[in-house]
Parts: sequence; structure tokens; C-alpha cells
Amino acid sequence: MNNYKHTQRGTVIIVAMLIMFVIFLVLGIFVAHEFFITAPLLLLGVCLFGTLTIEIADGELRWRFGPGLIRKHVALADIATARVVRTNFLEGWGIHYSRFGWLYNVSGSDAVAVTLRNGKRFAIGTDEPEVLTAKLTTTKPPV
Repeated sequence: MNNYKHTQRGTVIIVAMLIMFVIFLVLGIFVAHEFFITAPLLLLGVCLFGTLTIEIADGELRWRFGPGLIRKHVALADIATARVVRTNFLEGWGIHYSRFGWLYNVSGSDAVAVTLRNGKRFAIGTDEPEVLTAKLTTTKPPV
């Protein structure tokens, strides 16, 4: 079976959250100590959502944010279709419902929309949509 693993970094998310971290840290020092509460949450956000790793192995499509506290997987045999799509500005980044079903994304507007045999749909953001789609369509085990 043809394995695949790729990690995409959410550079804009990381930089924005680190800038906000510094701002809240400075506000906490000079304005109000309540701002200190938000600063560690921003660092946690960078750790949890700074990267998205997609993997195809052991008959599964797996994806995880950051170190893997937030992760999902589906059996390749359950995938009916996979196609390259583009998300729009309003669909943004993160984890939320979109026109493709649930969207998991850390950067950019390229994604792979997946439809499962049971009709459920989701999309995974990637900077290698053609490569991931090709892997998904060539590594599916026979039904």
C-alpha cells in the first residue's frame, strides 16, 4: 500500500497569535493584569492549531492538528470520492462546518473534499491537494 504523510504549517495563524500574545502580555504588564489570562491561551492555540498533519497508512486517512490532541480518521474503504476544491475567504481556517461538510484547515484555500459511502462529507485543507487526491484514489483498498 502506498503511504503518505505531509504536515502543513499555518504560518499566518502562528504569526498572528504570537503577535497577539505579545500585545496581551504588554497590556497585562502596563494596563490590567486580566490580560495575562489571555496570553497563555494564545500560546496554547499556536501549539494546538499551528500545523495540520495528514497521513495515509494502515488502510486509513488520518489528520491531526498540532501534537494530535485534535485528530480524526476514516477507513480508506469508506471513501467514495475525493476531489480538489478551493475554499473561500468566509470558510477561513480552523475546524467548522462549510459547504463541503466539516472543514479542517490551517492555511490557504486549497483542500480535498471527501465524500464517504454513507453520504457524510468533509474537507481537509492542504498545500498539496493534487498529491493527496491522487494518493486517496490510488490507495483505496478494494471493497
